[in-house]
Amino acid sequence: MKSRTIGESQTPILSSRTSEKPDGKSSTLFSEGAFGKRPAELLRHHFGYHDFRPMQKEIIDSVLSGHDTLAIMPTGGGKSVCYQIPSLLFEGVTVVISPLISLMKDQIDQLEHIGIGAVMLNSSLDADAYRENIGKILSGKAKLLYLAPETLFKSVIIDTLKNVRVNCIAVDEAHCISDWGHDFRPEYRQIVKLRAIFPRACCLALTATATPRVQSDIRKNLQMRDESVFIASFDRENLFFQVKPKTNASAQIIEFLAGYKNQPGIIYCFSRAQVDSVAALLIKHGYAARPYHAGLSDSERRQNQELFARDEVQIIVATIAFGMGINKTNVRFVIHHDLPKSIESYYQETGRAGRDGEAAHCLLLYSYGDVSKIQYFINQKSDENEKSAARQHLSHLIEYAESSECRRRPLLAYFGEKYEEVSCTMCDNCTGEKVESADFSRQAQMFLSCVMRTGERFGSAHIIEVLRGSQSQKILKFDHHRLSTYGIGKEWSKAYWSHLARSLISRGALVQDAEEFNSLHCTALGYAIMKGAGQFTAPRFVEAEKTQFNVKTSAGYDSDLFMILRSERKQIADAEGVPPYVVFSDKTLAEMAHYFPQNKNSMMSIYGVGDTKFERYGEIFIRLIKDYCGDRGVEEKTKTPISAVSKNTGTERKFVTVTGEYQNGKSITQLADEHRVKTQTIVNHLYEYVRNFGPIDTAGLREYAADKEELCGRIMEYYEASGTESLGAAFAHFGGEADYETLAVFRTIYLCERGGL
Repeated sequence: MKSRTIGESQTPILSSRTSEKPDGKSSTLFSEGAFGKRPAELLRHHFGYHDFRPMQKEIIDSVLSGHDTLAIMPTGGGKSVCYQIPSLLFEGVTVVISPLISLMKDQIDQLEHIGIGAVMLNSSLDADAYRENIGKILSGKAKLLYLAPETLFKSVIIDTLKNVRVNCIAVDEAHCISDWGHDFRPEYRQIVKLRAIFPRACCLALTATATPRVQSDIRKNLQMRDESVFIASFDRENLFFQVKPKTNASAQIIEFLAGYKNQPGIIYCFSRAQVDSVAALLIKHGYAARPYHAGLSDSERRQNQELFARDEVQIIVATIAFGMGINKTNVRFVIHHDLPKSIESYYQETGRAGRDGEAAHCLLLYSYGDVSKIQYFINQKSDENEKSAARQHLSHLIEYAESSECRRRPLLAYFGEKYEEVSCTMCDNCTGEKVESADFSRQAQMFLSCVMRTGERFGSAHIIEVLRGSQSQKILKFDHHRLSTYGIGKEWSKAYWSHLARSLISRGALVQDAEEFNSLHCTALGYAIMKGAGQFTAPRFVEAEKTQFNVKTSAGYDSDLFMILRSERKQIADAEGVPPYVVFSDKTLAEMAHYFPQNKNSMMSIYGVGDTKFERYGEIFIRLIKDYCGDRGVEEKTKTPISAVSKNTGTERKFVTVTGEYQNGKSITQLADEHRVKTQTIVNHLYEYVRNFGPIDTAGLREYAADKEELCGRIMEYYEASGTESLGAAFAHFGGEADYETLAVFRTIYLCERGGL
């Protein structure tokens, strides 16, 4: 097995390997029309992208070389391009196995709009459409055939495929093949039989969520031979992760949405009833929202999904049934009203946000009530192996939700990736104020005493009700209103007591019994604290604050022109019967509204505008931009090419853009305001530019750090002696005298002025 991870490269291979046709004759593997083109040319021509995303080119080269290939890439990382471009170079057909008809239709709509022939064969087609699609496969007009795993072995499908060359079998959402994955589907285990029928076809397995164990299952169950494994980083840098204690979920959601007027998002709930309740709440508050769950009819689910895809509904409230069948690129937020099933589920669901590479917000509302609910359902399972796996999944989720370190560390560690950065600047723990410790000894004694006096038979919610003097039926039923601890904690809120309960559990003073409805039991440490032996400290309780982070796509564009372009896009999409993002993404429109392209050359430099889309829509949008600019005297801007950026990730685009604006005179504070990020993020972008491309003017950096100038000499001496690799080591050296941002500013100045590059 050849394994590669992000950052490694391999020599591009376009072999002219030969294979046998069904009639036994030999011919070249590649099609006559596409053989003269390179993958990068096809990427620009069809997709309008000027550079590959990380790992895409290496994966494409592996597939073109005929190797079985396993590709682990983040949601929104561009997995489909890895088989779509090879399909154009192969002489025959690429079979794509996909779990949902809606997902197939979505991809085929997009492929048709960029000039790539693709069809599907499934039960959604009438007899005439089915025959027409078979004809396109046999004639070579369709380079891609999308199939569901349940229909693979219909005789009509196998007979059709035996009459063409099958070059590649692409297995999308490949984690479904593993019973250790979060979405196991037994029918995926049948795919290997297709490999036996077409042994010369290479296999490409793709997924965003695969732990090392799931990766092993995929390779084993697909009988991958001489495979190459590509694992890109699981980090979605543009996603802001936040976890908040769930106090009043309805109020918290309404408060959150106030910062996202007219922006699309998804809210995930645990149950159908909760979905309906939250959707009704949002509609009452004036939001265009729809529910999505298995209790609705097929037609209602399909209609609600299409309304969301076509920008006619702002918010979908859904169970986990929603998301896989849609490629909507401009989802700006994902809220988890309840705790998801597993880290894989959480990663997959949050991955619906920000697929255009722009910033998006992922909020998880967390409560011990949700933990108890999941534990209850786990205990109903009859299979002990299933129980064990489910408990492990829950344990990892709790670890993530209760972590005080960077959210990315436990999230990425779950997938076997180590996060090395000191601060991600894109999660609540990295951007919020560091919470100080406080003395909770007295309140801890109250709580632990109440646990004991109620017989160690109840969970934290009941204990809190006793302490706060509730007169609920359950309290009266057990005579807990007669206890000495009844009502002694009235002065503190439920949220306060929940915070303390979590602290007592995490510090080992209490344990929860998963077998007995989450009942709490005192440990030896708990007894000691209750008896007053030592002080109990925990992070200071902070009442739920307003959301700290709001996102705005592509800062700096003309919002009036953007809305004009968006309206035109909607009219075109409605006329063609496709979602607006199939015409152009929000990111593409935002670039148009920033650079004001007014001729073919400048329009073709815009992200997402390829030859086919320009032929379809280019002149329409150029005319709108010309009219808008002419009325206002606005001049076209030249787009700075960024093809010089080697790996060309979304972050690299940002640090090139930010540095260009900085070099043109914008201050660090001004850039942070315009891009809606922390000043630390701007400093980080400047550092990354310097490290990759060389020195910049340091006047703006020195102006920003003017109040720390007295530290400059000492910090420079430190970097001279110890190097600039570790800000953590520098922070420890200065004992907190210099904060991370100051150290980062002077590190960049050092590299520019003292030749530390």
